[in-house]
Amino acid sequence: MKILLLGKNGQVGWELQRSLAPLGELVALNSASTEYCGDLNNLEGLAQTVRDLAPDVIVNAAAYTAVDKAETETDLAQTVNALAPAVLAKEAKRIGALLIHYSTDYVFDGSGDLPWIETDKTGPLSVYGKTKLEGEVAIREAGCQYLIFRTSWVYAARGGNFAKTMLRLAQEREQLNVIDDQYGAPTGAELLADVTAHCILHARRHPEVCGVYHLAAGGVTSWYDYARYVIEFARSGGLAIKVAADAIKPIPASAYPLPAPRPHNSRLDTGKLQTVLNLTLPDWRVGMQRMLTEICENKK
Repeated sequence: MKILLLGKNGQVGWELQRSLAPLGELVALNSASTEYCGDLNNLEGLAQTVRDLAPDVIVNAAAYTAVDKAETETDLAQTVNALAPAVLAKEAKRIGALLIHYSTDYVFDGSGDLPWIETDKTGPLSVYGKTKLEGEVAIREAGCQYLIFRTSWVYAARGGNFAKTMLRLAQEREQLNVIDDQYGAPTGAELLADVTAHCILHARRHPEVCGVYHLAAGGVTSWYDYARYVIEFARSGGLAIKVAADAIKPIPASAYPLPAPRPHNSRLDTGKLQTVLNLTLPDWRVGMQRMLTEICENKK
């Protein structure tokens, strides 16, 4: 099996290089790759890459994820998040390849307090969310075999993330204000990558399972409770924390306005994925503990 991976150096892409390698011949590209085009802003080059490589599986882990910048960089966000997936889907259909694509809870309007299921009505609030939804629609309309994984609150040990930011601030400041009215599940890139590898093997044997799935870690938390968990875990792990436990203050999202609105409810119901693909998704704290333990050990 030949696998084409796009976005190899992103949070998810980096972990995918590990999880996909045992499955077959892996060609991993990013926007700076030279032998083959891995730049999702170059639609013709992207199509030519698929034609030249003729992979059995295309895994698109690249995306425009600068949520606030997307409000002004609309054309770039649309090209990367919508037009490029459309090209990949068209080429996948032509050669009979399986396309793996990652989407987001931002395709929903974030209302209510129930976990979103795959068939719920979409209603993105931001340019980012709208372009990601356009990408989903383009893939479905192309008629190729595909797996679209909607996920939320992605983090990884490599690169920056919310947990690392909170730890840095907790070591610098005596008080922190954190949003407490947005809910979701922090989801590790390594979990996404491992589930993806499993699903590729399953979908290749059982193409009838192709479709849209919600993929996130188990449980739910707010940004505020997430921050408290991270900081207290690090404190108990021996990290020098300056902020006191009672000096982490909850605030509403309205007190911290941003160019792009965020969903208040990012809960994703993963029942379909777990049932159809026979998987168990661990609680979000499991992956977070692994990352935090590594951070604490490295900083001692």
